[in-house]
Amino acid sequence: MSSYTRGAPTVFFINSLWLLLRLVSAGVRADSDPGGFVPFLGGNYDGHPMLYFSREDVEGLQGAALNSHRLLARGIREAAEEMLERPEDYLPPWSPAQFSARWNEIYGNNLGLLAMFCLLYPHRAGALDMAREYMERMAAQPNWLVKDAPWDEVPMAHSLVGFATAYDFLFVYLSRSQQERFLQVIGNASRYMYEKSYHRGWGFQYLHNHQPTNCVALLTGCLVLMNQGYLQDAYLWTKQVLSIMEKSLVLLQDVVDGSLYEGVAYGSYTTRSLFQYIFLVQRHFSISHFQHPWLLQHFSFLYRTLLPGFQRTVAIADSNYNWFYGPESQLVFLDRYVLRNGSGNWLAEKIRENRVQDGPGQPARGQRWSTLHTEFIWFDPSLRPTPPPDYGIPRLHYFEDWGVVTYGSALPSQRNHSFLSFKSGKLGGRAIFDIVHLKKYSEWIRGWRNFNAGHEHPDQNSFTFTPGGVPFITEALYGPKYTFLNNALMFRPSGHHSCFAPWEGQVTETCNSKWLKFKQGQAADCQGNIEAVLEQQGLVFIRGEARSAYSQELKARSIQRNLLLLQPELLLVVDHVHLQPDSPVRRFSAFFHNTDTPFQTTAMDNIQGAFIQHNQDSYKMFWLDDTGSSEKAATGYWSYPHGYPYNGSNYVNITMPLRYPHTRVAYIFFGPEVEVQSFSLRGDSERIDVYLATHDHTYTVHLLTGEAPSKPLFAMVLEDQKKKIVFERAAAIQERPLVEVEEYVNAVEDNLQHVKPVFQQLERHIQAKVLDSGKFQKTDKRKPVASVKKSFSLSKKQKAKGGKKGGLADGPSDIFAQIEAREKRQKQTVMKRGGYEDVPDENDGDSRAFIDYSDTRRVRKGAVIKGRRFNEVQAVATVGVSHSSSSAYIRLFLILNILTFFLLLAVLLLRLPKAQTLHTQRCVYCLLLVDSFILLCLYSSCSQSQC
Repeated sequence: MSSYTRGAPTVFFINSLWLLLRLVSAGVRADSDPGGFVPFLGGNYDGHPMLYFSREDVEGLQGAALNSHRLLARGIREAAEEMLERPEDYLPPWSPAQFSARWNEIYGNNLGLLAMFCLLYPHRAGALDMAREYMERMAAQPNWLVKDAPWDEVPMAHSLVGFATAYDFLFVYLSRSQQERFLQVIGNASRYMYEKSYHRGWGFQYLHNHQPTNCVALLTGCLVLMNQGYLQDAYLWTKQVLSIMEKSLVLLQDVVDGSLYEGVAYGSYTTRSLFQYIFLVQRHFSISHFQHPWLLQHFSFLYRTLLPGFQRTVAIADSNYNWFYGPESQLVFLDRYVLRNGSGNWLAEKIRENRVQDGPGQPARGQRWSTLHTEFIWFDPSLRPTPPPDYGIPRLHYFEDWGVVTYGSALPSQRNHSFLSFKSGKLGGRAIFDIVHLKKYSEWIRGWRNFNAGHEHPDQNSFTFTPGGVPFITEALYGPKYTFLNNALMFRPSGHHSCFAPWEGQVTETCNSKWLKFKQGQAADCQGNIEAVLEQQGLVFIRGEARSAYSQELKARSIQRNLLLLQPELLLVVDHVHLQPDSPVRRFSAFFHNTDTPFQTTAMDNIQGAFIQHNQDSYKMFWLDDTGSSEKAATGYWSYPHGYPYNGSNYVNITMPLRYPHTRVAYIFFGPEVEVQSFSLRGDSERIDVYLATHDHTYTVHLLTGEAPSKPLFAMVLEDQKKKIVFERAAAIQERPLVEVEEYVNAVEDNLQHVKPVFQQLERHIQAKVLDSGKFQKTDKRKPVASVKKSFSLSKKQKAKGGKKGGLADGPSDIFAQIEAREKRQKQTVMKRGGYEDVPDENDGDSRAFIDYSDTRRVRKGAVIKGRRFNEVQAVATVGVSHSSSSAYIRLFLILNILTFFLLLAVLLLRLPKAQTLHTQRCVYCLLLVDSFILLCLYSSCSQSQC
């Protein structure tokens, strides 16, 4: 019999090792989810700090500031030292009149940086004193609003998020009196923000930069209050934040290209807070968005919009030269939690190295330091900076939702590195436009009132060109919403009232407001369309159609713009206008802008032109229509009205006559490396032919502009009469239909279920402190304790009325159910009253756009969901803390079981061969199998709780 079992111990040992290796590999795969890098606390807090890291992490951060994070720490240190050298330039004023006299987001923005510096360098003389005085001055204000804009909570949001963050970071350095007073300030500001969330546009205008900015401020205040024991208020306010932001994140799933419709600058404003939200809800409520499809694509939005040299970006919509906030913080966040490939760290490093310190493109004083602390917190030094695989090669990229094409982004600034962009898309982006017009997400969305396209421009069929890294044709930045400021066409005479009668621009143009017109009439249906984005043999072809961006009274069948990049420094642009027989339009006017350098006029063989001078080089443009006519341009400088961050823009204006049915005008733009020798064109009803000769090449370009051409082509180019490049219609852009997220209401509700267990866990901890410590109330008279005791006593009274018996452990669910019921009644009252406050700047929508997530839960077909049960969410922390016993027990049993397993294995190998009976051997095998199963279960439990 022994011959049958002699090899069994060895075989069993090998199989056991294989099983353990499988367990380890499974654990590694489980940890590969980026969300695993943000541990879930589960309501188990050990004082402050707790927002972004815990008290035991501070020493590690201080060490990182001297080693792996030293470059980022240097930026924090230099900024803080500048504040310490000139404190009166940076400290908020004591006077409320001075504090509220102007836009004051700088105070909240700089406070987070100063608090982080004090945490990293607590022994720096004067730093903590300045931080405490900074907070005292802010706490002395009656509110943090701006006097001339009391309807706008954005300045208050900046102050609140900075103040609450500093309170969390510096809690142990504040006196008891300061802790109490500053907490009261946070509570008052948070309550104000919460109340206004029902009336202001940021509560229901999704994907707008105000929404994450204000919501994250309120969430930050809630988390601090929650940690201090103000559970009832914090619970309500947190649920309100999450009900708003989770809806935005559902809608953002339809933005498939990773873009933000407000452009790169305001996009950085949005993501500054959005990424904080994503981090905070994972850390505190175990709601993971790290695999969100938009987030996976957002790196392209930052990478593909950079001009050569890493200093400027595409300035589409209201914009500065690059970014308002970051984007280094956002990039290291993406790399650590989403990409995990070093590209985010690399791009952040390139931007940091090439930052403009003085002149156009330098960071604004009130924003330059506001993301340094989150950049430091999120930076992962283990991810070696690695450029994307295609870095150094000009690439064509199409943002299908945004309606923007870029070519040649994120390259070193060199002679042969040029950049081209083109914009022709739907108002608000494809996702928002289709949601509004197709009536998607009907439980939440009531048309344009739930969105805010005010920062967009009337810019369909606009483009920019940067030959050799020098901005030649640029956007006009943050200015009035006029068509002619956006490199687009205007027409004359106007069919109705317009801003510059008799000239008429696009239907979203606004005459007497800083914000785009988009909610009603033809403006609500404004859209452009990109028909072709093609690259063949080094040539780039783009076509856009903007007929639907202009008034129907113009009676235009087509307003088409074609771009053909023939060489890195040679761009051909052809405008094609096709009119209906009864169109009243007789002339059109094209504008081209440069924000930095004035245009001067020139001519070449009776062909009119203009140029700018950059150092010793000239960048030129010429134009010609299909009759051979070339009218002289007007050049000048358009000054912006008071209230805009920029003074104005230089322009060249070309006005040409229109003929029925077709008019074509061609423009050539080129840099100093190109010498144009001849330029002509001719056309018929179907196509336009352009002949262009430079000092080294000749080009014959055939553009088929008709609606039904005889050949299936967009264009064909003959280079030097030898090389033929064809752009086929078969490669035309095909728009993807919008697909509504399935059970979107339930998806939000599922995430909201994560909130209550955390608060219940906190309540249990606070009950233990109140009930188990006899001296607690004598030694600690903080308001949080009194508030919690009141809640507990209320719970006990209600239990007594109901005739139920039991301890306080059964109370938390009753308390929060009562809170939710009361809040539901208040919401219904607000909605019945129509508590809507008109906001001059935001033009907020109707407050009835609020749909309470618990009132009307419907499936996509409209059937009411009744009694749907959600999975119970457990507040299981993923990090061990002193008062978290479940993880400690699992860890203890796991260690004991591992020891038992190896003990049995030793018996199997050393003692079992001497056993005389088969029964003994089988018993040991059975014990090992049972112990292996227990080990597997314990390992699974420990992996889930990350014990």
